[in-house]
Amino acid sequence: RCLLKMVKGNIIVPEDILSFCCNGLQGSTSPPRAREPGEREEAPGAMASPSAARNPTEVQMSQLVLPCHTNHRGELSTGQLLKWIDTAACLSAERHAGCPCVTASMDDIYFEHTISVGQVVNIKAKVNRAFNSSMEVGIQVSYEDLCSGKHCSICKAYATFVAQGPLGSKVRLQPLTPQTEEEKIEYSIAAERRRMRLAHKDTLKDLLTSSPQETELETRDGSGAVPAERTRVESVELVLPPHANHQGNTFGGQIMAWMENVATIAASRLCHAHPTLRAIEMFHFRGPSQVGDRLVLKAIVNNAFKNSMEVGVSAEAYGQEMSVSRRHINSAFMTFVVLDQEGHPRTLPMVAPEPGDGERRYREASARKKIRLDRKYVVSCKQTEVPLSVPWDQSNKVYLSYNNVSALKMLVAKANWALAREKEKVRMYTLEEDKFLSFRIEMSVCIPASRAFSLLSNLRRRHEWDSHYVSAELVQKVDDDDMIYHVVSQKLRNENKPQDFVILASRRKPCSKGDPYVVAFRSVTLPTHPARAEFTRGETLCSGFCIWPESEEMSKVAYYNQATPGYLTYVTTNVAGLSSDICSTFEACEKFLLKNKEDLISRLQD
Repeated sequence: RCLLKMVKGNIIVPEDILSFCCNGLQGSTSPPRAREPGEREEAPGAMASPSAARNPTEVQMSQLVLPCHTNHRGELSTGQLLKWIDTAACLSAERHAGCPCVTASMDDIYFEHTISVGQVVNIKAKVNRAFNSSMEVGIQVSYEDLCSGKHCSICKAYATFVAQGPLGSKVRLQPLTPQTEEEKIEYSIAAERRRMRLAHKDTLKDLLTSSPQETELETRDGSGAVPAERTRVESVELVLPPHANHQGNTFGGQIMAWMENVATIAASRLCHAHPTLRAIEMFHFRGPSQVGDRLVLKAIVNNAFKNSMEVGVSAEAYGQEMSVSRRHINSAFMTFVVLDQEGHPRTLPMVAPEPGDGERRYREASARKKIRLDRKYVVSCKQTEVPLSVPWDQSNKVYLSYNNVSALKMLVAKANWALAREKEKVRMYTLEEDKFLSFRIEMSVCIPASRAFSLLSNLRRRHEWDSHYVSAELVQKVDDDDMIYHVVSQKLRNENKPQDFVILASRRKPCSKGDPYVVAFRSVTLPTHPARAEFTRGETLCSGFCIWPESEEMSKVAYYNQATPGYLTYVTTNVAGLSSDICSTFEACEKFLLKNKEDLISRLQD
């Protein structure tokens, strides 16, 4: 009665009464504020920061690791962690979509550390980019030791979710507008990651076709090899309401947890010890399962290397009627190690695959190991840790192309560009970072963006406007979007020989409205074109063009370059105003574009 009098008849929900009681215990005499009709309740939480502007799709989750979440070593079960990751990512996706979402895939995950009882798992998830009906969610996982205050990164993951309307229909998503520099980088690179996911299966097929000698059965006659059939595991799970969302579809994280469980058992049967999961290759959900389904989970060790093993695991679903054929729900490949008391990986026994499918899985496991190393080496490491010239081959072509384009997009999204010079229509900007000096040259040109893109992506015509280029020979056409050139340029100051480069040129058309046309360049190494005595081998780390349409006939053309040591003196001379060579070159580029635009118009009129 007292509470009702204090708020003059307004309705108070239980949370307000609890808040009032807590404030009263702390000596507060202020009554709780009644919510206005239609006002949304604010989500409480220690991580909420009232002063910082948060991404509206961002979800933060903190979980205290209890004994029920851990394995025999008192470490957090990877399956439990996958469930938390999937839940946080799904909540973020649904915030943007405004409707139920389902997990479509989860990219490779590399686990850097284990988490112990009593520590806190902090998960942050937010939507990086929305496409038509799918979206990419970025997830960062770290742990916190409450006693020492130590924080440590565990893993970073990318998940794809699909928005679903009534009766499972697809929902067209609203585009996402990034705000911060970090969000702009993730937004821009999300399109490249999507492209890489779609090409993953073809990459494996190409490697197995072109390099069969790399996947020969090394353990066919190996003494002491363990038959792979001994590691086979099959288990069944009944999908109950707690395992599913409000639409009755099984949580992707729950399926991943069950898959991790049988994979761990299979790995244990090989090594007769308790293995540690180090990496998971991309999960891809091929179809849904519902409450009442039976999930059959199968796992087997495909191949054992010196210090690690790959376990293949699949999930199939069927209903109550056994006569109905099983539906393939998911497949994944997990890499395990066995650690000794000092935390070092132990040597593992060899595996003897079964003839037929077993040998195929064995060879594919070797190919996947190479792809994982390529992907981790080229894609996952920081840009400053990647060598200037990475060896190019069929197995890593997708990841080199990804690295090439994403490095340029990251440079474009940087926020601290400073105007250094302006000469008529040409503007020169610089970006000073710890290890690099980058520059950007931009101008507006009266030419359609698609035409400028076509002209500037052809390195064989660059000598027509860039006096530094002597020639550019097309060495290999990888596909319609990626080509490798051997470029010969003029001598630099204090050099007595011309320079040559082996350059990967990667082209990208806009993925959606507002995206630029992109032409990215980086150095690669080809066995057919080693360094030669008559040239000084030069290298480019990150350079290229971005072209934004300003109207049907106008484009903003910008050239970016992350200066390497051999190029640095030339750049700083131009930035300081001691030379106008870069501006003059770009003015020549404008004339080249306008001339070829007019030539095209003349040909069309003829």
